[in-house]
Amino acid sequence: MTTAPDLVAGGRAEEVAVGFVDTLRRSGLEVSLTSSRLYVAALAEVGLADPAAVYWAGRATLVHRPEDVEIHDRAFVAYWGRLPVALRWRPPGEPERLTLAVDDPDGLPGNTGDPAPADDTVTVRYSATEVLTRKDFALYSDDELAEAHELMARIRLRGEHRPSRRRLRSPRHRGPLDLRRTVRDALRAGGEPVRLRRRRRAERPRRLVLLLDVSGSMEPYARALIRFVHAAVAGRTRVEAFALGTRLTRLTRELSQRDPDRALEAAAEAVVDWSGGTRLGEALARFNDEWGCRGMARGAVVVILSDGWDRGEPAVMDEQMRRLHRVAHRVVWVNPLKATPGYAPLARGMAAALPHVDEFIEGHSIESLEHLADVVLGRADGRDRPDPAPAGTGPDAASVTADAHTEEAP
Repeated sequence: MTTAPDLVAGGRAEEVAVGFVDTLRRSGLEVSLTSSRLYVAALAEVGLADPAAVYWAGRATLVHRPEDVEIHDRAFVAYWGRLPVALRWRPPGEPERLTLAVDDPDGLPGNTGDPAPADDTVTVRYSATEVLTRKDFALYSDDELAEAHELMARIRLRGEHRPSRRRLRSPRHRGPLDLRRTVRDALRAGGEPVRLRRRRRAERPRRLVLLLDVSGSMEPYARALIRFVHAAVAGRTRVEAFALGTRLTRLTRELSQRDPDRALEAAAEAVVDWSGGTRLGEALARFNDEWGCRGMARGAVVVILSDGWDRGEPAVMDEQMRRLHRVAHRVVWVNPLKATPGYAPLARGMAAALPHVDEFIEGHSIESLEHLADVVLGRADGRDRPDPAPAGTGPDAASVTADAHTEEAP
């Protein structure tokens, strides 16, 4: 096995990070794509000269549970050769006593007050819901996924309102004159128009179309986002859902069931290319041909949940996004990787699509999905939209992700 000193001596610092992440995974530690990218950024910040800084860069970005520290340290020794001197011996001492106070409004009844902690006890308070809301989807456990589904169901994802052809009575002295009602009231009063009646245009929510990327590169996030899509579709009208992969699959009927287990099971049976390849441009072409440009996307808010990796030709993605943007009211792109520090839309598919996107936002946590709901409703704008970068520019793929995203064609 090639060790880190060999790579550092050869000037291949980017491969050092990729190699260490691979060592951790072979040791049994699950490392998400987001954590890998954070580790690369951390190493670029601290450099490789200081062993202690290198160690803590990994501990801070790759380890998320206390029981994983030992795995990390063993892998560090195997890959880097040794632990930093400051960590080889730790003086014994009385461990500091912590009292964990959970701020949970759904706590047990009768718990009317917190016990007074001892003078030498440090009290740490946290909200379990707040932690879960901000946590990256790629780091969720199965239990956290189930709990997150309940939080997602509280997010009211609906399109902004548009004027309708229907006319309603205006309770205020505003709007155009309603001549018919004014004359009718005048006839009741002996022909005298004692009150001018007004009317206003009725409003209805715009159709909302959700397109979820279910390819292999999106697998850490798709398992959470499919729950969000179900929460948006179940029991509501004017919301459509599709899965994008090597093919296009309509999921509106499957996800309309209120029971999340039955809905997700039905969706899993319908999507035969889950965690497969990525043909976003071709899938969008089929959506435009069969659904979007025939009326479903016309005047609608279209939300695409994808990391932008596409094995097809960028020209196909550019043309299909142009067609979609022409008929839709707005196109919102939700990319879970956008939350990664230093992110740039270097993937060919993402770079081709971005000029035709109205809002480009994050989608890695419940907090980011709450912001999405505001964006869709027109109450907020996309934050920090980057300019599209031409494919092939910027850092090498090995410095961006430890997985190297083999799906992306060179």
